[in-house]
Amino acid sequence: MGKKGKRDKKGKGAEKTAAKMEKKVSRRSKKEEEDLEALIAEFQSLDAKKTQVIESSCPPPSPRLNGSLCAHPERDELILFGGEYFNGQKTFLYNDLYIYNIRKNSWSKLEIPNPPPRRCAHQAAVVPTAGGQLWIFGGEFASPNGEQFYHYKDLWVLHLATKTWEQIKASGGPSGRSGHRMVACKRQLIIFGGFHESTRDYIYYNDVYAFHLDSFSWSRLAPAGLGPAPRSGCQMVASAEGNIIVYGGYSKQRIKKDVDKGTLHTDMFLLKAEGVGKEEVQNERKQIENIYGVLLKVKRAPKSERRKRRRGKQAESEAAGDEEMEQRPPQGPLEIIKEVVAEDGTVMTIKQVISGPAEEKEGSEEEEEEEGGAPGPLVEPCPRSNAMVAVKHGVLFVYGGMFEVGDRQVTLSDLHSIDLHRMDEWKVLLEMDPKTQEWLEESESDEEDDVEGAEGGEEEEESSEEESGDDEAGEEQHPAVEPGENPEEYLARTEQYWIKLARSHMGPEAKEKKVVKVAHAMAKTFHEDSV
Repeated sequence: MGKKGKRDKKGKGAEKTAAKMEKKVSRRSKKEEEDLEALIAEFQSLDAKKTQVIESSCPPPSPRLNGSLCAHPERDELILFGGEYFNGQKTFLYNDLYIYNIRKNSWSKLEIPNPPPRRCAHQAAVVPTAGGQLWIFGGEFASPNGEQFYHYKDLWVLHLATKTWEQIKASGGPSGRSGHRMVACKRQLIIFGGFHESTRDYIYYNDVYAFHLDSFSWSRLAPAGLGPAPRSGCQMVASAEGNIIVYGGYSKQRIKKDVDKGTLHTDMFLLKAEGVGKEEVQNERKQIENIYGVLLKVKRAPKSERRKRRRGKQAESEAAGDEEMEQRPPQGPLEIIKEVVAEDGTVMTIKQVISGPAEEKEGSEEEEEEEGGAPGPLVEPCPRSNAMVAVKHGVLFVYGGMFEVGDRQVTLSDLHSIDLHRMDEWKVLLEMDPKTQEWLEESESDEEDDVEGAEGGEEEEESSEEESGDDEAGEEQHPAVEPGENPEEYLARTEQYWIKLARSHMGPEAKEKKVVKVAHAMAKTFHEDSV
């Protein structure tokens, strides 16, 4: 058998293995998702009671990560949707919609009837059609303890001109997932990668789908060549020529029981559009080099640190003379690979590429800066992950995200921007002091949250909206919470109502024990939203 035949056989074997794993994950996650579907439906019924479009000025959004931030295609605005927040004990999921006015540096909240269900780790893309459209696909809904997940595979569009949500139902699309990437390219939405996770199993994807904006139909693409390995959380952009660039990402695989090996990818791929000639590909390669240069430039150490290092090297060089010059290693790209074992046993493989000539060039540029005068204080965003980013008029905006300190997760709500043409300084548009954030130590007695759906957004705002919605004629009335009534008293008084409601959502085949747990979770959620 020739090399090509061996490669084809190996590729088909990998496809069969991936298909088996997907079926296995799907079977095990189905039970978990059934537990959460009833709560998602209940939240949607509450959202359905909002019948009017309301846009109002508001404070900046609450701290969050894994939301989406997009630039309005026709206005100087950014659109923030969804996300999540964890306070140490519970995970909160959002489906609220915020508009950031770039010129005024101000926020407004846009409430539109029948929005997509609460979610995080979804993807959003904008197109200029009919006054602008915001498209959203996938993402996940999580239980408060972060151990159960419902992965969406739905597609929504927000018509920005009319301020209306619409769910697009078309067959043949990607499976439920989160952590994927989506870009608008040549009247198509291109989706790549992502992952699906249950309590015990997970699977990462490297499939490519296209949603055609003219025919409202899905197709799965089969690009030639060796593509990226399965991954989530990569960076993906579309070029003017219609090509797609994929960089980095994360994936993990199980190497033995209860031990996973994680990999941070630093590779880059070009998905070439059909009909692109050699000249366009050469230009594309130059663009890739430029993008990689930007990535290196953004990751540079603070100028003050680099000056200290450079001055130290300069002093050593003067003392050592020409001898040190002869001993200096050859310049060129250097790849450093490190393996770190986390507390839970996960093995993290970190790859870093260091470019020698680029560092030398940076040094000469900064020496010129020093001659021009003393720099001001360094201002830049703190290190973070899972932030929301968008580009408008050549300016990169970074909102929120999170970082970890020991066992504590700090979720951010600050906003920074940087001019991508100059790359000289960050601007602070919204500050936040992480020390002021509430953090609750994990409680071991809250076992009933195992099947409870994630809480909603801002409780005080939503409770007032829900109470006003309950007064509308013809809508289902949930038992009201009496003044001073605690959750246990409310549940004891209304348990049969919530069991009946849970049964109607879960179907007659659902086990009674599970129905009761979901009913209690519904009652508790409604009580908390009403108080």
